[in-house]
Amino acid sequence: SVTAELPPPYTAIASPDASGVPVINCRVCQSLINLDGKLHQHVVKCTVCNEATPIKNPPSGKKYVRCQCNCLLICKDTSRKIGCPRPNCRRIITLGPVMLIPEEQPAQPALPVQPDGTRVVCGHCGNTFLWMELRFNTLAKCPHCKKISSVGSALPRRRCCAYITIGMICIFIGVGLTVGTQDFARRFHATYVSWAIAYLLGLICLIRACYWGAIKVSYPEHSFA
Repeated sequence: SVTAELPPPYTAIASPDASGVPVINCRVCQSLINLDGKLHQHVVKCTVCNEATPIKNPPSGKKYVRCQCNCLLICKDTSRKIGCPRPNCRRIITLGPVMLIPEEQPAQPALPVQPDGTRVVCGHCGNTFLWMELRFNTLAKCPHCKKISSVGSALPRRRCCAYITIGMICIFIGVGLTVGTQDFARRFHATYVSWAIAYLLGLICLIRACYWGAIKVSYPEHSFA
């Protein structure tokens, strides 16, 4: 008999699996169906509600139709009437120009989620690795050679200039103290400590400037295209 009732609503949104295994939502109860080893099939059965969900287009000349009892049927694409085989249903489904029972479209399996990031060419070994930071001008450790490099040249250039500036200021302060407090230092030997601190800070800053000036730089792939 013809009826205008529709089957229970469902959504066809596929959900990713945290383990990376392709899955889809059951078209009836929304439970996740594991598609591992089943991608060659046309339909898969839900282990919760035992209803079928299509994952591929039907065979040539066929179409999927879901009965109001949620039974998934396969019939000829020219069929106008089809009977539900379930003993507790036995509906005669009319598939006229106005579809009273909606045709079922194959669900699309969710593919494993790919991590967001930028591919970077290591400045040490030349291998490419995935950089997960959202910004450049920072340090990265290559997973291939295990060496540290700067992603982008702005950071080492900025650090090098800053350390050179601070180092030269400390050395100039040390020279000024040495020249200006010689007589005072002869009487108060603790003054030599201030000279040593100024020179030592200047030397440390210049060493750090050399480090940043010599650090390898890794660039985003195709950055010079």
